[in-house]
Order: sequence, then structure tokens, then C-alpha cells
Amino acid sequence: MELLSPAGSIEKLKYAWLYGADAAYIGLQGFSLRAKADNFANEPLSAEEEAAYIKSIKGDKKLYCALNIYFHNKDINRLERNLDAFAAYPFDAFIISDIGLVPLLRRKFPGTELHLSTQANATNGEAVKMYGDMGFSRVVLGREVSLAEIEAIKKAAPHIEIEAFVHGAMCLAYSGRCFLSAWMTGRSGNDGTCAHSCRWDYRVLEEEKRPGEYYPVIENEGFTSILSSKDICMIDYLKEMGDAGVDSLKIEGRMKSIYYTAVVTRAYRKALDRLAGKDIPDYQGYRDELEKVSHREFSTGFYFGREEIEKSTEISYQRQYIFMGSLGKELSPGRFELDIKNKIRRGDELEFIGPDELYLSDRDWKILDGCGEEPEEADHGKKYEIIPGVPAAEGYIIRKKKE
Repeated sequence: MELLSPAGSIEKLKYAWLYGADAAYIGLQGFSLRAKADNFANEPLSAEEEAAYIKSIKGDKKLYCALNIYFHNKDINRLERNLDAFAAYPFDAFIISDIGLVPLLRRKFPGTELHLSTQANATNGEAVKMYGDMGFSRVVLGREVSLAEIEAIKKAAPHIEIEAFVHGAMCLAYSGRCFLSAWMTGRSGNDGTCAHSCRWDYRVLEEEKRPGEYYPVIENEGFTSILSSKDICMIDYLKEMGDAGVDSLKIEGRMKSIYYTAVVTRAYRKALDRLAGKDIPDYQGYRDELEKVSHREFSTGFYFGREEIEKSTEISYQRQYIFMGSLGKELSPGRFELDIKNKIRRGDELEFIGPDELYLSDRDWKILDGCGEEPEEADHGKKYEIIPGVPAAEGYIIRKKKE
């Protein structure tokens, strides 16, 4: 099975591939349901520079472009004006939900695959066969399907690749078709600007026209997460997903950090390699790293039934570690550029993780500022170099245990 990871920026794309993804998916500004992700038009590079850099690091990896907003006439016109710019990117497929895009993309990119977005809500074999007849080589199924239904769909349309979500956030609504955010904030999840109102913490839940009637809630530290769904985590059931006919395992999270992208991708890479018969020393350690990334209560989604996922989570985010930064270019043996994300103070115990390095604890690191001095603390937004006290390499992630 293919391992497909999220990339909300060029930096995240690099880490997705470095930490084991076979493919990554990105959005282009204005055409993606993750409008608040960095996306690629927001990078301090021209489209030509972005495309050239992506080509330089791509190798034999695959890259998919999500064009999955709901298109109105003005959006179609804007898409047509931008198609020439898309041609600069080495896309292997377009992920779309609006079938109106099919003739446009077919004319401009006749050799590029079309993948049906989960937003199209394909949940049965007849629909998958129909989309196959329209030219789609892959269908990202609606998140509401079970493994038994996936198996039946694959038997009905064996020539169509099946992609399914394996890890990340789930939505309170049916495959993201929700107006809660639009109602509460004026930002709609259907055009990529969702405020994730369902993830907020609420102290009272009372319906306007039924004053005095309160929804029964379980409170945690004075608030409830009654509207927030559980996250999905299927790392222990990859064999079952493969047996059902899944061809591509999709990790959700283009809006999340490179720490999330790296650690989650690495865990599933190790799990897939182990499933393929490879010896993975300390596999359980890599698997348990999923608990060290910010997440909500885990579930198996709809794959084994609806009862678990149709209940909201009773706890908010769980976070054990803070993402501190990453190692950039090696300037001299053992000395690296430091891309800092959170304040590092002298004496902090840091942990360095790599694609094949579970983690290394380090108190003997040194950080140098622009004058070659060792500051008492290093702040985000400034340039530093770091000399780890443990063996490390470009692309390693730095974290600190949450106090």
C-alpha cells in the first residue's frame, strides 16, 4: 500500500518524503479545502522557483494536487486562468470533487491522473465504477465507509485504486459538509476557511429556542468538547485495510506542523515495512510516538462500526511534547543551521529524532547566535546555529518534553 502524507508547505513536503511517505498531497492557494494551510503560493518563492525546488527533491516520490473546493462559476474562470502555472509543477495526479473540472484538466493535462476527492462522498461500488468510466483512476472514499464496504467496493471495481484515511482528524459533519463554522464565524468549511468551531471548548450547550434545556455533557476542567469528534488511528489495523483492498493510506493534516508530519509518517512507514516482512528494531517505540504528537482521543473511525466514532471525544487535545525546531544544512561536521519554532533555553533537555532514529536525549547541545556567542535563550524568528551533543543530521526534528 502507498503511504500518502500531507504537505501544507514546501518545508512539510520535504519532511513528508524524508520521513517515509511514498507520496504527498498539496493544495494551491485558492483551490484547496485547507485555505489556512501555508499552501504553496504563500511561500517566499515564485511559482517557477517552487516547482524547480520540488522537482529537485522529488526523486521517485509522487505528488498530488488537491483542487477540492466547491467550484462556482467565478472559481472555474479563475482556475482556467491559472492552469498554465500548474504545468510547472511535477504533479502525478489532481484530487478533485467537482466533475466540472474533468474536461478542463483532461485538455490541459491529458497524461495526469485524476483522483476523486473524499468530498465527492463516493461510498458504494456503483459510484466508484461510474467515476472510473469518467476517467478517474483512484477514488478517495467517503470517511463513513466500513472495511466490509471497502472490500465489496473493491470487488465491484477492481481496476480502480482505493484511497482511505488512516490517521488524523475526523469531522463532526458528513465528510466535511458542515455549516457550523459559517454560522458561528462567517468562515465556511466548504470553501476552505473552516474555523473548526466543533473543536472549541464549550461550557454550556443550550439550544436557542429551547431555553433551559441543556444537552447532557461530561465536563473536564470546566469545559466540554461535546461537539468535537475523535481522531482516527488505524496503525494497528493496516493488514485489515490491505485485505479489504485499500491501495493508498492517507494521513490527514496539511494544517499541522512538520513535527506532526514527520512523526506520524515515520510511524506508519515502519508499520508498513514491518507488515512487508522487514525487521524493524524497536517498532513499538515508533508506534508509541503517535501518542507524543498533539492529538485528540484515538478511534478506528467508521471502519469497524459507527458506535465509537459517533460519540464525541470526552477530552481535548493531548500533547506530551513541544516542537522546538529542526536541523537545517550542515555547515561543518556536527554544526547545523537551526530552524527554531519555540524558545530554547540554556539547560533544556532536548530530544532529536530522525527518519530512522527513534530519539536521542541531549543536554550537551550548544546554540550560537549571529556573533558566535552562546545566548541564554534562543527565540523564534532569529538566526542561530546548533551543535548537538548527540549524533544528528540535516532534517532531524528537535522537541522538548512538556512541563
